[in-house]
Amino acid sequence: MVPHIRRRTLLAATATAALSAGISLSGSTQAAGQAGAGQAQSPGARVRWLDGTAPVVDEGQCWGQAWPRGTRYAKDGYSLVTESGAVAGLQSWPLGWWPDGSIKWTGHAAAAGTVPAIGGVVQPGLVQPDVAAASASLRVEKGEGVTVNCAGVFWHVPGRGPALIRSATIGSNQVLAEIALVATAQDQPDDEAGAVSRRTAYESHIETLVVEQDGPLRAVLRLEGNHRDGEGSGWLPFSLRLYFHAGSQCVRIVHSMIFDGDPAKSFIRGLGLRGQVPMRGALHDRHIRFGGENGGLWAEAVRPLTGLRRDPGKEFREAQIAGRATLDLASMAPKVRDVLQYVPAWGDFTLSQPNSEGFTIRKRTAEGHGWITADTAGRAPGLGYCGSPQGGVAFGLGDFWQRAPVRLDIRKAGSDMADFTMWYHAPDAPPMDMRFYHDGLGETNYYLQNKALDITYEDYQPDWGTPVGIARTTEFRIWALAATPSRDDLANMSALVAKPPRLVADSASLQAAGVFGIWKAPDRASPALAKIEDRARNEIDFYLGQIEQRRWYGFWDYGDVMHSYDNDRHVWRYDIGGFAWDNSELSTDLWLWYSYLRTGRADVFRMAEAMGRHTGEVDVYHTGRFKGLGTRHGVQHWADSSKQPRISNAAYRRIYYFLTADERAGDLMRELLGAEERLGDIDIERKTADVEAPGGTRPRPPAGQVEMSFGSVWGSLASAWLAEWERTGDTRWRDRLVAGMESIAALPDQWFAGTGFYELASGRYRSQVRGVDIAHLNGAFGVFELHAELLELVDVPAYREAWLDYCEFYNAPAEDFQRKTKAEWKPRGLRQGHARFTAYAAVMRKRPDLAKRAWEEFASQGDRPDRVASNPASRKAGNSVLKPVDEIVGISTNDAAQWGLNAIQLTALIPETAT
Repeated sequence: MVPHIRRRTLLAATATAALSAGISLSGSTQAAGQAGAGQAQSPGARVRWLDGTAPVVDEGQCWGQAWPRGTRYAKDGYSLVTESGAVAGLQSWPLGWWPDGSIKWTGHAAAAGTVPAIGGVVQPGLVQPDVAAASASLRVEKGEGVTVNCAGVFWHVPGRGPALIRSATIGSNQVLAEIALVATAQDQPDDEAGAVSRRTAYESHIETLVVEQDGPLRAVLRLEGNHRDGEGSGWLPFSLRLYFHAGSQCVRIVHSMIFDGDPAKSFIRGLGLRGQVPMRGALHDRHIRFGGENGGLWAEAVRPLTGLRRDPGKEFREAQIAGRATLDLASMAPKVRDVLQYVPAWGDFTLSQPNSEGFTIRKRTAEGHGWITADTAGRAPGLGYCGSPQGGVAFGLGDFWQRAPVRLDIRKAGSDMADFTMWYHAPDAPPMDMRFYHDGLGETNYYLQNKALDITYEDYQPDWGTPVGIARTTEFRIWALAATPSRDDLANMSALVAKPPRLVADSASLQAAGVFGIWKAPDRASPALAKIEDRARNEIDFYLGQIEQRRWYGFWDYGDVMHSYDNDRHVWRYDIGGFAWDNSELSTDLWLWYSYLRTGRADVFRMAEAMGRHTGEVDVYHTGRFKGLGTRHGVQHWADSSKQPRISNAAYRRIYYFLTADERAGDLMRELLGAEERLGDIDIERKTADVEAPGGTRPRPPAGQVEMSFGSVWGSLASAWLAEWERTGDTRWRDRLVAGMESIAALPDQWFAGTGFYELASGRYRSQVRGVDIAHLNGAFGVFELHAELLELVDVPAYREAWLDYCEFYNAPAEDFQRKTKAEWKPRGLRQGHARFTAYAAVMRKRPDLAKRAWEEFASQGDRPDRVASNPASRKAGNSVLKPVDEIVGISTNDAAQWGLNAIQLTALIPETAT
């Protein structure tokens, strides 16, 4: 059947149930229901700066804006308008659609420096901003490659060969040349006895160039290729995008690399982005800069004029320090001018950040001569500069100290052409060792692997704990500049690299548009709600603190958190199987994103962003036999042999995508389409028959079918189909969703069956595997959040009732459960985690008794104590080498994520405790 479209059913039912139960409904939820009714055209939607204030430097903005159902897409464009009438013109495009064809999400881009300091309201109708056309111009010219003319800089992108960018010119001056990716690998690790490794150097090779946007305010170029050695052998495939904004002399580069080597033979030694800078003028007019800690700047010249035994003159010294051209040498005192050749010229500079805690700047005159240490400090922002008053290049590496070991190099600054390299894995650091961390421990069959799982929580299988196919995304920025910037300007650029400013849709506007399901702003209207809000804040603050206190940083690790705490050693269980890295277990990503939506906190946004960049890349396979699947939590991000869609889940990327219009997040979701085909070869349940004894059997699906759980697998796959339907309006993906919904509803035990045999071609469940078989994880990987939206978009009545039955009876008393299912009742896992399911059923079925029960379930595990600081005695008794750190006895990220999601959604559904 063709489903009918539902309009705000949930919110209307929420109001009815709340009134029936004597429960007050928050104003923000009522407002969402009113806005969601959908007018012919919305008057606009508010945006704000994420950090609350406008940045000193803004190189252009891009974001997503939500609209209530029924809003027409403004084909003539949109503008950003303030209350005072200030206007910024926008480049706009559709990002997502409601089922009725009205616009749900728009993407917007603004030129550099044009967004008002107080944000504004996005309104339909393109109004040209009052700025000079030349400063806001951006043109993309296609020919031999592509040339982008932006803010007076001509960027030439060849589209084939080693160079990402061939050159950048300002007027008649070339200020940048030959931007390329470089990599070094060796065939053995450094620490093997008698090892003599062979190193191989690689350089990028571009194979395709696609212009995704060509202005007028934003241009996006997508390049794809791999790294090749001198013999043409390739590895480390990549895709990257070049972003240009009108009015900006900066290009932002978002680069995503896939590891496809043999971890026993391919040890990455260095990964970098390299370019060249033409150097002009006298050696004392050539300037080197590195961003320093806390807004500082390290600034020197190739040949210094300060600190000499003889004074060249105040004008010369001040000009050099400021980065300006010095006076003609004829005006310099002869006692200095005639002996300048004896002042060493420093050609090579390096800023090295080997860990998150400290960096060192060193320099030398030239290759073959010794290095000297220039300065040291803590955390560098990741900016460097090389140039002269005739032009130069600033370059920045995002998440610099967080992704250590990293390095910035400048070489041959005294020659006609200097080199710079941003090493996103430093070549002098130990090579990446991605081999599996143990020898298998004799786990030769499923029975023994299950026995080991029982003690270490690690699901091991030989050759399955592989990093082959995982990815990592890195961001760079490059400025092509006509002269050396001032010290203040460079410090501001450093701040931008370290913490990019971001324009975001205001949370109230998102709520009014009715997007992302069930959530609302924090509510402290009663003592009970205030207590919940306090704990919700403390939970988030605790994890933000743990990232810093435990130094969860590094190339592959940054963005993830640990799973469970070891109370005796006073460390997280980093070395114990599935208790180590979290890998999105039980929807940590969603917890962070919904926490951001309701609070608007910038620090929570950035934590969620870093997690999304990690979990969507490192914890997921992008090529090979596991493509489209993710890896369960473990000691290494790729180590566990359980490869499942519940980790690659598009739900964990979708909020970020629509909030930011980030193309890479869109790629990650689209990659997951068709991931169900992998399950024909990757049998998730393959070990379940060998738990008690080896050689057990279990029912096998007919040809063309796979065994698929409803929540952790189908629900995760459905998130990708939903996102694609939203983004394209292509009803094939709606039909795929409906096929699964109708077929689950047609099974004898519906959602209580837990799993069924799924036909890959039709997208339908053909039978259930066994009788009633409820798994507590079926509801823990975004499936509740999926249904809160899905049931508002498609109307499949039988499925709706099946889902509500599951929500009502999962936590039901034994006699009620047995009466409903005719099956034996068993104790439930995640009882508290399913309180929001009960609350949802209470609202939709207008059942005050269920509302009361939902709050009882939510309180069933009591309160966890507030975080406490370790005291010296506990540190000595345990295993801590850190300064006193925060800890909570018995803490699990799973508990925190599920409690947090329950708190958010339960209080939004039923704001006050029912009594």
